[in-house]
Amino acid sequence: MNPFASTPALSMRSGQTTLNAHKYSVILPTYNERKNLPIIVWLLARTFQECGFDWEVIVVDDASPDGTQEIAKQLAQVYGDDRIVLKPRAGKLGLGTAYIYGLEFCTGDFVIIMDADFSHHPKFIPQLVRLQQTHNLDIVTGTRYRTGASPSLSGAAPGGVHGWDLKRKMVSRGANFLADTVLNPGVSDLTGSFRLYKKPVLQQIITLTQSRGYVFQMEMMVRAKALGYSIGEVPITFVDRIYGESKLGADEVVGYGRGVWTLFTGV
Repeated sequence: MNPFASTPALSMRSGQTTLNAHKYSVILPTYNERKNLPIIVWLLARTFQECGFDWEVIVVDDASPDGTQEIAKQLAQVYGDDRIVLKPRAGKLGLGTAYIYGLEFCTGDFVIIMDADFSHHPKFIPQLVRLQQTHNLDIVTGTRYRTGASPSLSGAAPGGVHGWDLKRKMVSRGANFLADTVLNPGVSDLTGSFRLYKKPVLQQIITLTQSRGYVFQMEMMVRAKALGYSIGEVPITFVDRIYGESKLGADEVVGYGRGVWTLFTGV
């Protein structure tokens, strides 16, 4: 028996009634996400099915040694290769370039970027979409640090973080405070990476963005503001990864500080 052949999975493959005229492409960068990928894809499929959205998931895998690509291929067999699109790369090339590469294969008119490790739950996607449609926003970003949506949106619960110790929470808060003070980006969670973009907007911003790694997300928001794009925020609950190890290390922290300075002097 195929463990991925759940009722929601098979129904998604057989077709659905699309209530929303748009198509949503999700870019999922992966590295050693063998355990997480089947579950996050199932949650995405269920969310899109319940909302009646057309969708696809672009899996950009950086040569994971744990068999992530084999899992992605199995998922494509279950959901359809028009839904799960595997685009492997030769090595661990970084988060920013994964988005750039994945965008080349997106066929939707909206693009969602998020993590594959359950840090970002797909249940927040309908709120991202609803806020975008209500105000015709260019970008909607998830935030851990607001109690309500901006612009206003009914039903949005306060954002937060679960699974972090006090030290990591302080580092995150400090990083956002530093960036907000120096760069004035106009969003409360500059280091977040759960976002919905109009595809042409993302295409323009991504061609201008020079940073790589974790600073990439920060520069995207700074450049979006400089270009005059409209940005909304929806509170989300960020949950520390369930399987695997965090990829954030000392080098990324140092790189973040350098990135803030570079953006301050160059954008």
